[in-house]
Amino acid sequence: MDNGETQSAPWWHEARRQLGEADPALGKIIESAGDAMLQPRYDAFFSLSRSIVGQQISVQAAESVWRKVFTALGEISPQAIIGQDEESLRGCGLSRQKARYLLSLAGHFIDGTLQQQQWHRMDDEAVIERLVQVKGIGRWTAEMFLMFHLLRPDVLPVDDIGIQRAIANHFTEGARPSAGQMRAIAEPWRPWRSVACWYLWRSLDVIPVEY
Repeated sequence: MDNGETQSAPWWHEARRQLGEADPALGKIIESAGDAMLQPRYDAFFSLSRSIVGQQISVQAAESVWRKVFTALGEISPQAIIGQDEESLRGCGLSRQKARYLLSLAGHFIDGTLQQQQWHRMDDEAVIERLVQVKGIGRWTAEMFLMFHLLRPDVLPVDDIGIQRAIANHFTEGARPSAGQMRAIAEPWRPWRSVACWYLWRSLDVIPVEY
């Protein structure tokens, strides 16, 4: 179930090797994941809408809701979303707020205010600054866009609950890390922190995180 084209990041294997050498504890996590890797999304609307659906809920819950939306609409596109009303989207399991966010996002793509962005020419913070101007998109959602759509290799989403849990499990003896602790622990992972985060997510659940 997917209408977002996927292709592996060309630097993935090199990043995996360097991370294993830089941090043996992370290397064990990477090794246990086998050959699985991040599957990027080359459809900007697909990536952003999938991230909105996944806000503040588990990977499993997000996947369930996403499947219902996809089944109801037949495709994930601005035109398909804008053709729905709020109540029909809520019938797929979306909260009222997320239904409104998806409709707002679709409107931004249809009127061209997001469709025409030259994302690849913008640095990470410029992309985040532009995206958070859209209703329903905060820093976390913008960071998922950087990682899964733009394939930016060095993103560390410190507000992500899954990353916090994984770092607690593997690096802080179960204690929830502060943002500062997370950045310090992740310092050896530069310039591949996005890759490290993907493996940390995978250490929590065999269902791959996909935005």
